[in-house]
Amino acid sequence: MKKSRWHPLRIIALPVIFSAIVTSAFGVWYVKRLEQTVTAKFEGRKWQFPSKIYSDSTLLYVGMSLRADDLMEKLRRLGYRESRDTPRAKGEYFFPRKEGRLEIYLHDFVYPLEAFRGIPVRISWQGATVTKMENLEIGEELFSLELEPELVTGLYDRIWEERRLVHLSEVPPLLVRAVLAVEDERFYSHRGIDPVGILRASWANLRSGAIVQGGSTLTQQLMKNFFLGDERTLHRKFKEALMALVAERKYSKEEILENYLNEIYLGQKGAQGIFGVREAAQFYFSKDLAELTVGETALLAGLIKAPNRYSPYRSAEAATKRRNVVLARMLEEKLISRVQYGVALREVVPPRELVKVANDAPFFVDFLKRELAENYSHQVLTAEGLKIFTSLDLHLQKIAEKALVDGLKRLEETYPYLRKRGEEDHLEGALVVIRPQTGEIKAMVGGRDYQKSQFNRVFQARRQPGSTFKPFTYLAALMYGAENGERRFTPVSRVDDSPFTWSYEGQEWTPRNYKEEYLGTVSFRTALEKSLNSATVRIAKEVGLNRIREIASRLGIETSLPALPSMVLGGVEVTPLELGRAFSTLANTGVRTQALAVKQVVDHGERVLEKRDVLVEKAISPQQAFMINYLMKGVMDRGTGAGARAQGFDRPAAGKTGTTNDLKDAWFVGYTPDLLAVVWVGFDNQSKLGLSGAQAALPIWTEFMKRATAGMPVSDFIPPPGVKMIDIDPVSGARATPRCPQVLREAFLEGEEPNDSCPLHPAPLAELFSLPKKAASWLLSPFLRE
Repeated sequence: MKKSRWHPLRIIALPVIFSAIVTSAFGVWYVKRLEQTVTAKFEGRKWQFPSKIYSDSTLLYVGMSLRADDLMEKLRRLGYRESRDTPRAKGEYFFPRKEGRLEIYLHDFVYPLEAFRGIPVRISWQGATVTKMENLEIGEELFSLELEPELVTGLYDRIWEERRLVHLSEVPPLLVRAVLAVEDERFYSHRGIDPVGILRASWANLRSGAIVQGGSTLTQQLMKNFFLGDERTLHRKFKEALMALVAERKYSKEEILENYLNEIYLGQKGAQGIFGVREAAQFYFSKDLAELTVGETALLAGLIKAPNRYSPYRSAEAATKRRNVVLARMLEEKLISRVQYGVALREVVPPRELVKVANDAPFFVDFLKRELAENYSHQVLTAEGLKIFTSLDLHLQKIAEKALVDGLKRLEETYPYLRKRGEEDHLEGALVVIRPQTGEIKAMVGGRDYQKSQFNRVFQARRQPGSTFKPFTYLAALMYGAENGERRFTPVSRVDDSPFTWSYEGQEWTPRNYKEEYLGTVSFRTALEKSLNSATVRIAKEVGLNRIREIASRLGIETSLPALPSMVLGGVEVTPLELGRAFSTLANTGVRTQALAVKQVVDHGERVLEKRDVLVEKAISPQQAFMINYLMKGVMDRGTGAGARAQGFDRPAAGKTGTTNDLKDAWFVGYTPDLLAVVWVGFDNQSKLGLSGAQAALPIWTEFMKRATAGMPVSDFIPPPGVKMIDIDPVSGARATPRCPQVLREAFLEGEEPNDSCPLHPAPLAELFSLPKKAASWLLSPFLRE
């Protein structure tokens, strides 16, 4: 019988050899794949940099009303820290309350196209008024200074990693050596993994009966952070070790160390993760790396082990103990002298208050994102590290939000039928604030609770504006007069306020006054101040609908307006932002601006990508703007807006209430020469509100404006050349005489002022003869003409 050529050993060996070949091939492929992964990370984009949205900068000036506590709260949000004495370093402030002064060492900050160098300043108060400001560096008096913009929020995917990159050459050698002393003392000796370190850690853990040391090298830590996360498995440790070996074979120790110092996680600030030593130095000490003391250097190195446990924001005591452990290690390794060690031990780690970055303007940010999306992709916004400087005033934003939320709550308490009746049926509101001269949106509250509804009623809700549309009719009347050319309108023109029917295109429409109250013959001014529907529609019929549409469009209403009589009383749908823009044109002496939220965008390297200028265009003359503003000042003083005066708002202001005929919408638009606010109140589902603009919207506007303008100089609308201010009798509309019981200072376009004196209260002849010749002849002129 012939023997088989296949020996049993051969039969066993072949599968073993085959398995070895397959395993070796897989191992080579696996290592090659890991190498490709490591290479792609080291030589490609290592980090995503979220874009950051900033508020506008804050201007302080002598004479402004400003509470010291409000300013200190602002400083804390900007990352300043209180010192016990005169500030010695940037980012510190000192406030001896009894002395009425505040000393601040300002931060450096770079604003697009200009840089501000931090200087020590002193601000002095008397009561709540800033009386003096000084540059302490050169002993020079200042009349204004600027605080840096405040970080509002970031745009990021999943995790907000906040880091500032630093080259290894820019890191102080002492910090590098301190990090290596506590994290990987044999860094320059091993090749990615350290058997000696593993054995030492294992022995220490065995003796203590717990894990007190880790055997991972600094390179392994970097691989874990770059690729692997915090999963604790043998497979992850094996992969981490292989990747460390690959990285050490391909890249220099300096490259690995630089990446580690930029990558390492060092704490948390709300949604922001603090990564890298440079960002950590700013977060914990408000300093650049080169400015760190020995004690601060030790603390920074010690935080790597457990940043949130040892954070001075969480426990100054724990932070101090950890710092001292690192200092002892630094002394042992002869990184510092005994004298340096003693000085560093005496450094006090003060308790710190963590001021988290919370998006305090979510509706504004949503609006901003829509604007940014026109020019920047989602990938760019979440990864390229853009800095977006905006028009937002966070102080006004917080006042606006409180005024709206509190105001709606008060309405529900006063009128219980307004309380929530279902998931989709609860009282809502919106408030937008604009700087008329620039079009800058300074605050935006699109609803009472962003967490419950992200619908932004400021620019997404189209509602009927009601009587807030009326000023466009009155302006058209002042500018053009009657369509047939037979009549010019002035503030003292007589208008019929009685029921009537307008017949048009085979249809009939009968406007009705609020509560069916009619006043008969009234002045042009009274018709607007009292918001009389019938009188307003009669004026509109004389002027012509097309002229009113044209004026509304010129001022900034972008909605297509139907040539229907109901348009005159706000029977169209507009957004609060659109209405605010139109009234801003009036407040800005007839110059229309574009709504501005994004001011500048710069990239990660501080290069300006976009600068949005203030765009202006003349819409109407300054004289025409003043005339309608002056009429609407009367709305505030004697008309439907007088409730603001009763609530204590006494600054010169113009405004108009708005109430729709079906009582579903309540509005108030009001402004000083420097600040405009629009308030809307209603239900999203068009339920009946049952309140007028004066009842529902005006109180919210008033509370906002009282607080918002508290620190501003008082300003008024100034009559331009071509406008004459004349004392008149409000009943007759003629020039006032000494006997008129009421006198109203009225504005007229030059050439349209009344010449006749008041026939209802003629001045006695004796008084006429005692007057100067010119005044007497003026008062007698009606009689002399006869």
